[in-house]
Amino acid sequence: MVSSAPDKNSLLYHCKAIKKGDRVFENAFQGVARMILESSIEKVSVNGKTTYDFSIFRTGKKHVIGMYDEINSFVSYVKDAAEGGSSSEMAFVLVGEPGNGKTFFVEFLCNRYREFLSEMRNKKYTFRFNNLDKLHNYGKITTIESQTYEDPAILAMNLLETIDATGDYLTKTIGFTDSEIETLFDNYRPLGACSEYIWNDIRTFTNGNIDEMLQFVTIVPIPMAESLGTVTGKYPAKDKMTSSAVDLLGEESIQRLLHISDTNNPYRFDLRRGALARVAGGGIHFSDEIYKNKKDLVQVYLGVIQNRTIEIDGFKWPIDTLIIATSNNSEFNSFLSEKEEAPIIDRCRICYVSHNTNYHLQKDLTQYVIGTEARTTLTREMLHQDPNLNYASSIAAVLTRLARSEKLTPIETLKLSAGEVAGEKSIKTLTEVIDSLNQDPVIVNRFGQKGLGQRNLGRAIQLLIESSETNEGKCMFAYDIFRALERIILDYVTDTNDRKKYLEDLKIARGLYRERIMTEMFNAYMDEPLAIRKDVMNYVNMIIGIDAENLGPDRMWKYRDPQSGELRALKIDERYISSVEERLGLKTREQHDMFRTSIRKIYGQRISLNPDYDFMDNLELVKAITDVRLKSDIAGAGSLIGALANRTNEENQKLYDRMIQTMLNKLSYCTTCAQKTIEYFCTQEDEN
Repeated sequence: MVSSAPDKNSLLYHCKAIKKGDRVFENAFQGVARMILESSIEKVSVNGKTTYDFSIFRTGKKHVIGMYDEINSFVSYVKDAAEGGSSSEMAFVLVGEPGNGKTFFVEFLCNRYREFLSEMRNKKYTFRFNNLDKLHNYGKITTIESQTYEDPAILAMNLLETIDATGDYLTKTIGFTDSEIETLFDNYRPLGACSEYIWNDIRTFTNGNIDEMLQFVTIVPIPMAESLGTVTGKYPAKDKMTSSAVDLLGEESIQRLLHISDTNNPYRFDLRRGALARVAGGGIHFSDEIYKNKKDLVQVYLGVIQNRTIEIDGFKWPIDTLIIATSNNSEFNSFLSEKEEAPIIDRCRICYVSHNTNYHLQKDLTQYVIGTEARTTLTREMLHQDPNLNYASSIAAVLTRLARSEKLTPIETLKLSAGEVAGEKSIKTLTEVIDSLNQDPVIVNRFGQKGLGQRNLGRAIQLLIESSETNEGKCMFAYDIFRALERIILDYVTDTNDRKKYLEDLKIARGLYRERIMTEMFNAYMDEPLAIRKDVMNYVNMIIGIDAENLGPDRMWKYRDPQSGELRALKIDERYISSVEERLGLKTREQHDMFRTSIRKIYGQRISLNPDYDFMDNLELVKAITDVRLKSDIAGAGSLIGALANRTNEENQKLYDRMIQTMLNKLSYCTTCAQKTIEYFCTQEDEN
C-alpha cells in the first residue's frame, strides 16, 4: 500500500526539495563561499591599500581581529575553487610564527560553518541502506550508512548504470529542466566503493527495478556535533611513532569481516576510523601543523589534496572536503629545504600570516588575553585592572612586531600602521617600507612576521597577576607589565639580535606610556575625563580662526562646531598658540606657518569624513599642549609635578586629594593604581 503523503526520508522527496530550493546541493567550497559572501562586505584601507572586510569574521563574542590580507586570500581561494578553478585541487595552508592567530582563525571558521549548516535550508544529508538482511551477504548487519557521508544527490546521479539514463529518469520523475540537470551534474562524482558495491547488490536483488531499489534507501541528516568530528574535523600532528595513515584513511575492520561473506566487499574497510571520511560530505578538514607529520602521512595528504579521494587497496571513495592546514615557519622552512617534497608544496596555497601591527586592533586582542571575567587575587579578593594596562600591553607588543627602517622611526611606523597622523610622514612611506621588506625571500624578515605573539603576551599577563605587588595592591598596575614583558623576552626569545631589538622597543613603549600618563594627569587635574581633548581642539580652532575676517579687536571668533552643529565663540590666545608651537620645537615664522597649514589640511581632510575627529592621535601635539598646560597652570609650585611631589603645605595636599578623587570617581582608577600613577608621574623616569 502506497501512502498518499510523501515520505520525507525518501530519495525522491530530497530531490524534489532541491528542485524547489528548500534544500541545497553544493560542494564544500561553494558552501563556504556562499556563507562568507552572503554576509555584508566593506571596503577598508589597511597600510595604505584598499582591501575588503567580511563581516562574518567580525561577529560573535570572540571574533577574528585584523588578518585582513589573510582573510582576503582565503576568500579568494575558496571563491576560485567554488567556480571550478585550480584552487579546488589545492589545500590552503596558513604559515606563520606561533601565537599569531592561525589556529584561532580556522576554528572560528569551522564554528561559523557549523552554525551556517544548522539552518534548515543549508542542512547536510546523507543516505542509509536498510533491510540488508534480505540480501543474505551481510550477516547481522541490517543497515549501512554512507561511510563518507555522501550527499543523497550523489546517489541520485548514480541511480542507473549510465549518466544519460539517470538524467532522463530524474527529468521524468522529479521534473528537472535540462538546465537544472546540467547544474546538478556540475558537481557529479561517482559513489564511493562500498556504496557502489551495495547499490549493485540491491540492483541485482531487485532485477534492476528502480522503485524497489529505492525502498532500500533512507535519507538521514548528518550529525553536526563538534565532538564527533563530522562536517568539521581536526587532525593534530602526532608523535612520529604513534601516527599512521589509519588516522586519516581508516583500516580493515575485524568486526565487519565476521559478518560479510564476500571478502571483496569494500565495506570491510572502516573509513570512519580515519579523520577524512567524517568530513567527506561537504565538510572542512583542519590539519594542525601539517608539516610536523612524518613523511608517509604527508604523502597521504598529497594524494587526498590532488585527487580528492580516499584510496585503500585500490578501492576509491571520492570526497568533498575543504582542506585547511597550519604550520609554523621553522617546520615549513625545513620541509621546503627538502627538494623531493616539492610536489606537496606545489599542491598547497601558502598564505603567510603576520602578527597584528595595528595597536588599536591589538587592544581587542589584548582584552582576549586579559579576559572579560572578573579577576581575583590569590586570597580571592577582587583584582582591579589599571585603565592604562591594555594600552601599555598593546603598544609594547606591537612595537616588537614592527621592523626597523631608515625611512621611519618606530613611533612613526606604529602610528601609520594604526591609520594615524605621523608628522610629515605619509602612509605612502609606510607602503614603500612594507613593499621593500616583503621582497625579502626570508619570510621572517617581512613586515609583521616577527615579534611577541599572543601567547607571549598571555605569559606576561600571567606573570603580572602572580606577582606579590599585584596581589598586595589588589591591582594590575600598568607599568608593571613592562617588567613582565622584559622577563618574557629574556626567557623565551633565543635570538640575540631579536632580544636586543625587543628590549629597545620596550624602552620606546615606556616613553609612550609616560606621555599617556601626562595626559591622564592633566585630565585628573582639570577634574574632567576629556579635558586635554578640549584643549587640543581649542588650539586647532584657534589656528583656523586666527586669520578669520570676522575677528574683532577683542580677538573673539565665532564659528559653527562641525561636531555638534552649534554656534560657538572662542578667544584667540596667540601667546598660548606660540607656547604650544615652541614646545613642538618650531622656532622660525616659516616653521610655525608650515605646521599650522599642515594641521588645517588634516582638519579639512578628516572632518569631512569623520566629524568627531579630535587630533588625539597626533601624539606630538597632545604632548606639547599637555606640557604647556601643566607647566603654566600651577601657580607657586612651578609645575604640577612639583605640587604633587611636595605635599608639605596644605594647598598641595588638597590638590593631591582632589586629583585622587577624580581618578577614582571619573577615570576608573583604584586607590593603588591612582597613587602609583601619581608617584610615577612625579619621577623623571622614561622621559623622551
